Amino acid sequence: MARSRGGRNLRYALLAIFISTVLWTISRGGSSIERGYDVPIAFDQLPDDVVITDQSDSDINIRVLGSRAALRNISPSDLEYDLNLSGAKPGRTVHEVDVTRLDVPRGTRIVSRSPSQIEVSFERRGRKKVRVKPEVAGEPGEGFKLARVEVDPPQVWLTGARSRVLRVGEAVTETIDVTGLEASSEREVKLSLGDRVWLEEEQPVVVRIEIETVEPPEVAPDGAQSGQEPG
Repeated sequence: MARSRGGRNLRYALLAIFISTVLWTISRGGSSIERGYDVPIAFDQLPDDVVITDQSDSDINIRVLGSRAALRNISPSDLEYDLNLSGAKPGRTVHEVDVTRLDVPRGTRIVSRSPSQIEVSFERRGRKKVRVKPEVAGEPGEGFKLARVEVDPPQVWLTGARSRVLRVGEAVTETIDVTGLEASSEREVKLSLGDRVWLEEEQPVVVRIEIETVEPPEVAPDGAQSGQEPG
């Protein structure tokens, strides 16, 4: 009888632990907490004749209040703050951050945001055609020489902030190292254009490097090098 009573007591104790665990889990899921998220800013409807030259922030930090269960429904990768720039003109504009435009799950609410304003600077767009200059460094392998370097296309159209585009004299490629090279090669390279300057049309830039063998000096029949007077 005592053993049976002890078994029942153990089952009651295990049941009580189970119930308390469930209640604790429910209470943890239902209690409200705050969590922070960094929301990237996406610029929308920017006029074609202007470009962005500066912005005060690239994302907005928000604090969201809600239950743990509700906050689990927030996917940071789905958060984005769209900023409408239609009608933008050269100069600086200030935009109030309106977090009511952000879509957060039911049972949560945004309680704070930083910054409260976004400043954006614009400049008129410019374009310019410049030559492409291949940047080569190093020496080919022993017995070889760099015969020719060609770039395709030889010229490109640039676009971007007008004041910066007009200062670009040539589009220089990333450095191509030919150290130890013993055969001709062809490489697709990037251009170093500077800040707020881009290719008007995305296109591959290819540099062709021609390597030739170094011809040994001619030797006269008497053993003297060609072009030298006998002693």
